[in-house]
Formats: sequence, C-alpha cells, structure tokens
Amino acid sequence: MSTLTIFNSVPAQPAEASADDGRRPIPAVLGAGLEVPVRGGRLVGYANLDYAASAPCLEPVSAAVAAALPAYSSVHRGAGYASQLTTTRYEQARHTVRAFVGARPDDAVIFTRNTTDATNLLAACLPAGTTTVVFDTEHHASLLPWRNAVRLPPPDFPGAAVRAADEALAAVDGPKLLVVTAASNVTGELWPIAALAHIAHRHGARILVDAAQLVPHRRLNLTALDLDYVVFSGHKLYAPFGAGALIGRRDWLAGGEPYLKGGGAVRSVDGEPVWHDDPEPRHEAGTPNVLGAIALAAACDALSATGWTALVREEERLISRLRSGLASIAGVRELSLWGPDHPRVGIVSFTVEGHSAREVAEALSGEYGIGVRDGKFCAHPFVRHLLGTPERRSPDGVGDAGADEDRSGHDREHDGGCEDGTASAVRASIGIGSTEEHVDRLVGALRDLTGR
Repeated sequence: MSTLTIFNSVPAQPAEASADDGRRPIPAVLGAGLEVPVRGGRLVGYANLDYAASAPCLEPVSAAVAAALPAYSSVHRGAGYASQLTTTRYEQARHTVRAFVGARPDDAVIFTRNTTDATNLLAACLPAGTTTVVFDTEHHASLLPWRNAVRLPPPDFPGAAVRAADEALAAVDGPKLLVVTAASNVTGELWPIAALAHIAHRHGARILVDAAQLVPHRRLNLTALDLDYVVFSGHKLYAPFGAGALIGRRDWLAGGEPYLKGGGAVRSVDGEPVWHDDPEPRHEAGTPNVLGAIALAAACDALSATGWTALVREEERLISRLRSGLASIAGVRELSLWGPDHPRVGIVSFTVEGHSAREVAEALSGEYGIGVRDGKFCAHPFVRHLLGTPERRSPDGVGDAGADEDRSGHDREHDGGCEDGTASAVRASIGIGSTEEHVDRLVGALRDLTGR
C-alpha cells in the first residue's frame, strides 16, 4: 500500500468555485458579539475556542428552524396541511443528510440524538457473535458500546494503524466490525480511513467511522471512501438542536431489535407486534426530533453551499497561526500522536508546564474571556497515552477505574478528570466565527501565564 493511499484519509475533491462564481460567503454564527465578564468587572468579547465540544449555531440554521416553527406538527401521522408539510420537511432533511455525506442511494439515514446515541444504536443491531476491533485512541462513544471488542493500542504512525487492523481482523472469525475515528477529538489528526476501509473489506469486515470531528471541517464522501457506516452530531456541526445521524447499510439495521419499541416502529399490533422492515421507521419510534433534523439539514446545506475550499483555507490559516504561537512559548507542549506535520483539523491540545489544565482553563476564562476545554475529552486512555501517565485499574482488572469520580463518588471531570489534577490537558478548537484576534489573545494569555 502506497504512502499516498495511507495518508489520503479523504479523497481529493475538485476545487470549489469562488464566491464570485456563485458560492455563498462563509455564514455567520449566532453569538459572535457575545461579551463576557472578566476579573475586575470588565466585559470583553468572548473568544470561543471550544468548537470541538459544541459549535455555535449558524444563522441559516436558526433561520430554518424559525421558518419551520409556524407550521410545526406531527410527522407521518396526520392528514392536515401542517402535518403533511412537517413530514415533507423531515423527510427532505433525511435526503439532505444523505447527500451531505455522499451516501449510497439505498443507505439508511436514521436520526438520533448525537454520535453516542447513533453508535449505541448500531451496536445493538450487530449480528450475534460480532467482534469489534477498535483503537484505544477513540472517544468513549466509539470505545465503550461493544459487547465483544478487541482493543488495539495507539499506533506509532498511520501505516502501523493499518497493519494492526489487518492483523486483528485476520485473527477474528465470524462477523466483524472495525471502528475508527476520521479526525481525533484530542489532537485533530486525520486517520487513514480509506486504507482502513480497504483492509476491513478484504477480511470480510465492515467499518464504522466516527465523523463527529471531521464533518464540520472537511468534505466527506461515504461512497468514494467505501465506508459502511458513518455517525456524527448536529451540535458539533453548528446545529445545536439535539439531533445526530447514523448513515449506512440497511441489512444489519433492519435485522436488529428496534432501538425504541413504540409507535412508528411497528406495522401492526395484533398479538405479537410486527416491526417495520425499513430501518428508518424501525429505529425512530415515537415523535422524532423534527426541528433537530431540520436544523441538521440546514447546517449541511449551508456548509455545502459555502464550498469547502473557502472553509478549509480559513481554518488552516488560523490553526497554523495558533500552533506557531504555541510553539513559541517555553513550557507549552502540543500533544500529537503522529507528529507536527501530520494533517489535522482545527483542534490543538496542549499542556502548560507548572500549571494544571484546570488552572489554565480557569485563568483563560476569568482573566481573558477565552473559552477552552480542559480534561481528558472523553478519551481517557488516549490522553493518558499522550501524557505518558499510567492507566488506573479497578480491582477486577478493568482499565480507567474511577476515571470520573473521586473516592467520595463526586464528579471529577470538572477539575480535569483526574484526582491529582495533572493528568489532563487543555484543548483549543476553532471553526466558523474564530478570528485572528481570538488566536492571538490565547497565545498572548498563555505567554503571560507562563511568565508569572
């Protein structure tokens, strides 16, 4: 396998047209003018550098929801005009999401609450005896839902990830699923999903790609990459209305138990229920999150209409400025699995010598009006690996014992997710609405903190 194939996580796309050729300008986000209090009682413009946790709402998304509200009604049930219109909007949202990820025409699009919900839905539908192969670098949403999992250690380079998956899948009999992120929520690094999909299919396995951190930043084409399943969240895609999606092949989904048992999932109830064969209604029982689906589709439309060239160019300019600034500060260490030159999206995690992650995050917020994330980012094994800290074991041998609780049972994620407050990091993440001033403010603030 060539180096190009391994590194080319997302196939090259034709150059997008410029704004002069009819493309829309990059849309604005709500809250761009938000002012927050800092020490001394001053108000400063908020520097939101926490997009990887939840992105702000795009103005076109808010407008789409507002436009749908006056005629909001039930879906798939009513004969009235409002119900019919709402049903049409809901099903159109499904088509929009399918097109956004380049899915096959017959792929199912199931609306869920978020990436975690979507992944757990697929986990419940796996054929009996399925073995899941997953790397310890994954977000907990991809790491934890599986009944029978083979966990692989963090690979030293992308080719090692492909080889490790190759060897692990070769050793498994029966149904098998490879689970991998497209872009790390800790380091932003892009994974070789095209090569991993090829390896999975060579062994008769399927692949699930967690695209939560990829789709806000890069174009995804499920068909071109030959992926079986993709999951992502609206709240990371500038559509914070409680919807996500699972997109992929229908057979496993049609054969699984309905995710929720109730109205809409069932064809008839006369003695034993007869469930829908179509996985979309089968796994969307009850009244769905109609406005969430409309919001998600509006975000997909807005990003596609803008064109990825402009979005990627602006992101790469800002992330380069941020990483260069961090590298210039003594005592600041950027976390990376595959080195500083590996392609990545707009996410940077780092540590500051002599300061806990929580101390840094609180100072950035309270003194400079900067929002970042601190902790282990729901990826405890991976962050411990990057920091070189040992994994804690429970009495029964399970890793990450008490990762989120102290001995009194109190939630510790809010002070860095670790009892001693040191085995955690700070994460800065950018997106639409991020500016040079935000980046420069963060770099200047860190330089002030390290100089005290």
